[in-house]
Amino acid sequence: MKKIVLATGNPHKVEEFNRFFAERNFPVVLLSMREAGFSGELVEDADTFEGNAHCKALTVARATGMLCVADDSGLEVDALGGAPGVFSARYAGGHGDDEANIRKLLEELRDVPDDRRTARFVCAICAVKFDPNEVESTLLVRGTVEGKILRGKRGDGRFGYDPVFFYEPLGKTFAELDGTTKNAVSHRGRALENLLAEAEERNFFLNGE
Repeated sequence: MKKIVLATGNPHKVEEFNRFFAERNFPVVLLSMREAGFSGELVEDADTFEGNAHCKALTVARATGMLCVADDSGLEVDALGGAPGVFSARYAGGHGDDEANIRKLLEELRDVPDDRRTARFVCAICAVKFDPNEVESTLLVRGTVEGKILRGKRGDGRFGYDPVFFYEPLGKTFAELDGTTKNAVSHRGRALENLLAEAEERNFFLNGE
């Protein structure tokens, strides 16, 4: 099995990525940064999801010498010019305060009519590796899912903006979907599908093994 490092400190994300590849019988296994021996800080100061994903993957790939995969994701709201975008996790100031972020989002959209509350979740995934001459090779993909922002929360799921993101094809918010259903239609799920397709076409993960 080809070992790849995932630029995250979140063990649940490592499990999610490994489950995705295992279900498709793709012969790779992802390690956490700690398992790969990386203990540094990851900087996310780019103005695009792709830029942040590339920066994280490049940092860890250089430090470990391993092929590295990283992702960055967030919410884009059309009526807000694409905000909160790369600032999704810290929209209200503090990082990861989901309740405060939702409150700010709904306040910003208070006077926006229902037909103009369109939005999308975006996930960019980047894979970076170096050849023996330290030449960088990069694979970069994106996955998106379209929806609308409701005027209040629905569902028990309490992750990010899921309770106010309404997915019209299923008539539910992301917080009302079970994990399997959400993963099948989510931005990260679609980005992972695109990653696997590109990686297989270019033999990106397995080349040289």
